[in-house]
Amino acid sequence: MATPITDLEDAINYWRARSPAQGEERRLCAEASALAEVYAVLIFQRQAEFDPATVAQAAQAAFAAWRSEHHKG
Repeated sequence: MATPITDLEDAINYWRARSPAQGEERRLCAEASALAEVYAVLIFQRQAEFDPATVAQAAQAAFAAWRSEHHKG
């Protein structure tokens, strides 16, 4: 299922707001980091969409959790 990159951006921002970057190096939480890896590949490949089912398990889980929260009522 093709999903727009803007949904991925929203999911990253959700996780960043929920768990802000930490430490001196401003390390992202695990969920935002997993999604940021997908985002980087999309940008590098100049793609505007992705299929959440084709990404790493950690990114799938983070995206699914965002989607579940995002689509509540």
